[in-house]
Amino acid sequence: MKHRTFFWFILPTALAMLLFIALPIVSVVTQSLFTPHEQVFKTVESCTPFKCTEATVIDTEATEALREESPLGRFAGLSIYLDRGHLATAEVAEAWRSSDGLKDFFNKLGNLPFYRAMSFTLTYTFVVTPLLIILGFAIAVAVNSLHRHLKGLVIFFSLLPMIVSPLIGSLVLFWMIDSRGVLGTALQWLFADPNLSLKASTGLTWVMLIVYGVWHSAPFAFVVFYAGLQTLPQDTLESSMIDGATRWQQTRYVVIPHLMPLVTFVALIQLMDNFRVFEPIVGFNASAHATSLSWFIFNDLGGETRLLSSASASSVLTILGVAILLSPVLIRTWRDFNEKG
Repeated sequence: MKHRTFFWFILPTALAMLLFIALPIVSVVTQSLFTPHEQVFKTVESCTPFKCTEATVIDTEATEALREESPLGRFAGLSIYLDRGHLATAEVAEAWRSSDGLKDFFNKLGNLPFYRAMSFTLTYTFVVTPLLIILGFAIAVAVNSLHRHLKGLVIFFSLLPMIVSPLIGSLVLFWMIDSRGVLGTALQWLFADPNLSLKASTGLTWVMLIVYGVWHSAPFAFVVFYAGLQTLPQDTLESSMIDGATRWQQTRYVVIPHLMPLVTFVALIQLMDNFRVFEPIVGFNASAHATSLSWFIFNDLGGETRLLSSASASSVLTILGVAILLSPVLIRTWRDFNEKG
C-alpha cells in the first residue's frame, strides 16, 4: 500500500483516537495535578439597636477572582497521588516500620481505602479471567460436538448471560441470594443455618462477585473460541485420530495450539474489562465488603462535593495499572510475532 493511500486510510481512525482517547487522558492527567482553590473567608459585622456581632462568611468575590485567575485550581503536583486517599506513602512507611511481619503489614494496608480497592480488583481480575477462559473453552468444545439440530438452541442459552446487562444481571442474582430468595433459602437449608447470609460476610461476598463475573463474561470467550473451532484444520485432526490420539490428546496438541492466538485476545480484553469491575459492586450493593478502583472513582464523583482531582488521580492510577497488567501479554505477543516473522 502506498504511503499516501495508507495515510488517508488511517486518518479517520487516528483522529477518533486523538479526540476520544488521547485528549481525554491528557485532560485527566492535568486535572490530577491541581486541587480546587480554598474558599476565602471574611469577617463581617452586623449591628442591631442593642449590640453588634461579628460573623465569618465566604468572600465570594475573592473566591471567584482566584478561580478566574487559575481555572484549574492550585497546582498540587503529585501530592494528591501520595495522600492517604491514594498511594498513602507516609501511612505505608509507618505501617512498615510498626509491623510485626508481612501479615501484619498487609492487614494495615487493608485499612487504607486505595489498597483495599486494589486488593479486590487484583483478586477479581486474576481469578475471573482464567476461569472464564477455561469455562468458555469447555462450552465451545461441548457445543461444537453437538448435533447440528441442537447447536442453535444451546448457543442461544449460552449467550443469555452476555445479553443481559451487567447491572440487571447482578440485581437478579442479588435478589436470588437474599435470605428470602431461591438461592439464599437453599443455602440456609443445605448448611442447616437459618442465619447464613452471603451478603453479611466479606469472603462470601467476594466469592459471589467472582462467580457472577465468570457467569457473565464466559459467553464472550465461548463465542470467540467457537468461531475459532470452525477454522480448525480437519486434516490435522484426522491425522491425529489415525495416529491413535485420544480425545484429550487431540484437544491438547491440536485444538489448544490452534486457538492460542484467540486465548491471548480474550485474555487481553478480559484483563482490561475485569480490572475495571464496577457494575456488580453496585448491583450487589457490596461496597461495604468489596470496592474496586472504578467504584473508588465513582465514589469521588458522587455526592454534593465532587472530588474531581481525587477522581482524576484515581483514573490515572487505574490507567497505569491496566498498562502494567497488559504489558507481559503484549511483550509475549510481540516476541511471538517477531519469531514467526
